Amino acid sequence: MTADARVLVLVRDGCHLCVEAVEMIAKVCAEAGATWVASNVDSDPDLRAKFTDHVPVTFVDGTLLSYWFVDADELRSRLA
Repeated sequence: MTADARVLVLVRDGCHLCVEAVEMIAKVCAEAGATWVASNVDSDPDLRAKFTDHVPVTFVDGTLLSYWFVDADELRSRLA
């Protein structure tokens, strides 16, 4: 995970679910004043091996929040 952001989302180029997740995360994090970062799962062999079929994968404070879809209310709750 990253020490610089509360939310990490693993994405992949060309993934429409990733685009949707990033839009939702950006909106909710802006509302909450929380930092977030997107990382390409294909840039790290270990991440690619572990999560390749599950992107987007979202973590909050280093803990798994979701695979594939982001529930805005759950994300808000975790950031509160």
